[in-house]
Amino acid sequence: MAKKILFVASEAAPFVVTGGLGDVIGALPAAIMNKSDMDVRVVLPFYRDISEKHMSEIEYLCYTYVSLGWRNQYCGIFRTKYKNVTFYFIDNEYYFKREGCYGHFDDGERFAYFCKSALEILPVIDFFPDVIHAHDWQSALVPIYLRTLFSDSENYRRIRTAFTIHNIEYQGKFDLSILGDVFALAPYHGGIVEWNGCINLMKGAIEVCDKLLTVSPTYAAEIFSPFYSHGLSPILEKNSGKLGGILNGIDFETYNPKTDMSVFCQFDARSFKEGKLENKLALQRQFGLTENADVPLIAVISRLVNHKGMDILAGAADEIINRGAQLAVLGTGDYIYEDFFYHLAQRHPGMASTNLMFNPDTARKLYAASDMFLMPSKSEPCGLAQMIASRYGSVPIVRETGGLYDSIHDCSFGHGNGFTFSGYTSNDIINSVDRAKALYYNKENWHALVNEVMTTDFSWDKSAGHYINTYKEI
Repeated sequence: MAKKILFVASEAAPFVVTGGLGDVIGALPAAIMNKSDMDVRVVLPFYRDISEKHMSEIEYLCYTYVSLGWRNQYCGIFRTKYKNVTFYFIDNEYYFKREGCYGHFDDGERFAYFCKSALEILPVIDFFPDVIHAHDWQSALVPIYLRTLFSDSENYRRIRTAFTIHNIEYQGKFDLSILGDVFALAPYHGGIVEWNGCINLMKGAIEVCDKLLTVSPTYAAEIFSPFYSHGLSPILEKNSGKLGGILNGIDFETYNPKTDMSVFCQFDARSFKEGKLENKLALQRQFGLTENADVPLIAVISRLVNHKGMDILAGAADEIINRGAQLAVLGTGDYIYEDFFYHLAQRHPGMASTNLMFNPDTARKLYAASDMFLMPSKSEPCGLAQMIASRYGSVPIVRETGGLYDSIHDCSFGHGNGFTFSGYTSNDIINSVDRAKALYYNKENWHALVNEVMTTDFSWDKSAGHYINTYKEI
């Protein structure tokens, strides 16, 4: 049985978070340790963006030097504990003391250095894991380097690897000409990472890892389709025998309306009637909406981009409002949708509010205040927002894709915890909102549904068990 597990990832809550990956890495290791005797540790880049609060808790451990091709780079090693999990940080000011985690011209080199360092520090920190679990393209080189650069070392050769695809759209693609110069791979290793005429780091990790995972069972099935796979269908078919999907969870301590200091009024499943009403009226005032306890308030907290379903939402928004619901939008994204939702609020004063920003405190206020949470994604590997909304008593209305299909089940046809639709049209959204509104005005049944939604177990406990079994299998 595997005893030592090392997570290698590009972000983790609470230190630095840009999306769902950070939430997962911040919560899953602790959940695994709580449920087993495994020693789970995490390696992250030491970004400048880590907050001062957490920076003060991180201690310097030691340093070494890491070679990457012709380079020989300083590698500082820092350490802290969070929820009883040891986190190591790879320090190199040239690569990581910049604004933002991603989007730099040399991201390929930055994360190649990070992956090589994550392996080089193992003897320094005296921790050779049984399994290394790498996540997304930024850490895809870990299983690749284990199979290539470290294959002659007995200590490294016995390490098994899991690789999780959080979003297959981002694959780590680079020109083949930098195979040796940037990634320190020999020409005879090119076949591992080459795909469609370029370097594809995710493809390489899929090929060489011992276990391939996605963040929901439905997404694991969907990515065999060219519509979802972004060009990797043949590679996934080839490696289908080692592919599985485990649904993400959320941290129930972090997302808890009973203790959350961000919301206007704290509440739980026993006090949500009064608590959500107080939050709703306060948010209506803050967002410039008509203060009305009876009108259904629908929240959208999302990146305003196509694959989040903003195209069909744009076609449905005016009709949703004209039929008597308030719509509050929080997020940023493509200009075309930012412009649309800005003018939507201008067209419907008091009934629509558009907030072109993302602020975690404001998001939590909106989760707590809203009656319904709309998530019409075209694709969604897992999705955490529908789980967070449920935790705060906002009934999800979602499209049946990826993790949305696995986590939300339509209550119109029996036992369920939200409303779902399978098509991808504006009318599908409108019809689902209408079904939700019909139940909303039947207060006894609506309150029963909200209670069901709030008590749905989206904690990491169940998922952690699946990961433990996966590591044992590896």
